[in-house]
Amino acid sequence: MGHAGAAAAAVRYLRSAPSPGPVEALPRPELRCVRADERAPVDPTEFRRVLGNFATGVTVVTSPAAEGEPSPAGFACQSFSSLSLDPPLICFMVGRTSATWPRIARAGVFCVNVLGAGQGELCRAFAVSGADKFAGVAYDTAPVSGAPRLTGAAAWIDCAIHAVHTGGDHLIVVGRVNALGTAGDPEQAPLLFHRGRFTGLGADGQRPL
Repeated sequence: MGHAGAAAAAVRYLRSAPSPGPVEALPRPELRCVRADERAPVDPTEFRRVLGNFATGVTVVTSPAAEGEPSPAGFACQSFSSLSLDPPLICFMVGRTSATWPRIARAGVFCVNVLGAGQGELCRAFAVSGADKFAGVAYDTAPVSGAPRLTGAAAWIDCAIHAVHTGGDHLIVVGRVNALGTAGDPEQAPLLFHRGRFTGLGADGQRPL
């Protein structure tokens, strides 16, 4: 099945499944942007260096344990964005080789936790593969999905998976927003990622963490 076929199959499944039913995890084909005898148009290291100048917020995407799963799932995610106001949609991107994404897909729902400036270590914990990411992490449950809502996060967005599209070596996951809210402290600064490191935004501008 090609990339377009995989995306079409996922969207057909999403449209036919009862909301918020589980989402079929897409296959993980070997991806090549160029043929073996071609030179890549952009050096990957240079691509990463230049795009690193774009500062992003930092989130942790979580989902409740799907049937047969021993624990919730979650991963650190910078590629998050609002998408639509009417209907309310958001999106995030996840690598096609992610071990966490199939677990989120099976759950069919997720919560985006927007991290605050003091949560860099929490983000690092969720960026590790194969570990118990929720060990020692305080959280309650989002009101609709039941996904972990991390204590101290600046904001949370409770979603059901709406659509999945392919984007090269990543998947573009669109979420339908069912509930959302912010932390109690309106002055909480965001956690930012810029040029390969975490930063915060204070009254005097950016500062390394």
